[in-house]
Amino acid sequence: MTDKELTNIKHVINGDYIVIPIETGYIKPNDNLDVIIKPAKELMKDNDYLVIAETPISVSQNRLVDESKYTPSITAKFLTTVWSKYLWGYILGPALGIKERTIKNLRKLPEETKAHKEVVLQLYGLKHALKPASEAGIDLSNAPGTYVSLLPDNPENVAKEIKKEIGKDVCVMIIDTDATYMKNGKYFTGLPIAIDGIDADNGFFGYVKGQLSENMGSTPLGCSEKMDVETALKIANIAEDYQKSLSTEMKTIHSVKAVLGTEVDEVTIEDLDSITHTPAVIIRKI
Repeated sequence: MTDKELTNIKHVINGDYIVIPIETGYIKPNDNLDVIIKPAKELMKDNDYLVIAETPISVSQNRLVDESKYTPSITAKFLTTVWSKYLWGYILGPALGIKERTIKNLRKLPEETKAHKEVVLQLYGLKHALKPASEAGIDLSNAPGTYVSLLPDNPENVAKEIKKEIGKDVCVMIIDTDATYMKNGKYFTGLPIAIDGIDADNGFFGYVKGQLSENMGSTPLGCSEKMDVETALKIANIAEDYQKSLSTEMKTIHSVKAVLGTEVDEVTIEDLDSITHTPAVIIRKI
């Protein structure tokens, strides 16, 4: 693709890179990923990167859980109210300097969070449930009704399969906005999975250690190529920068109402399909 051809294609410049968004409707459970793969096949050149958000992959895999079917245990209630809302919202969060937005959200945790904590406890255990927010990478904001999406199943294999379908010498990466941290030259995350070179599945303990470490940005979950962590993080964060610039970004459950105009537990697939989604971006070195 020549520079002249690029003038007719939506794109932005981020430093030494061109970012080309792939825009779609809402990718539904059991949908294939052709709405990402076909434009990628058409637009990508050798050595480009295709960076895909984790949630559309998870939803397409039907990795959805209905939280309304879970009855909160005493542990889940304690973790929601005493631990997350009060201890982290008013004492530990401010003391460790976590984001002001996170502190505000913790202080107004809805009743439904108790069922959410129960889901985390049952599926991922106490290590992840102790994390006050964004536990185990579970996404509450891009699924209908009382459903949430878990992390994708085997994102590395998914990335390799997508690369094979594109049929070019490109790199496909699946990322999550939850942070990777660095301390003493070692990379780690609280998330259950990450690419080689990032110590994963640290849950709450990774989160706490992370507050005393350097936040390196979004976490690459799976990649079609072996890649050094520094490069993977750089590309992941260029993709995340673009997502942050979008007015339709729904990073938390509290931003759902602002974007869709409805309460989080009342969101329908039709609501989600009413906005433009950007599940992936192509990144090209200039």
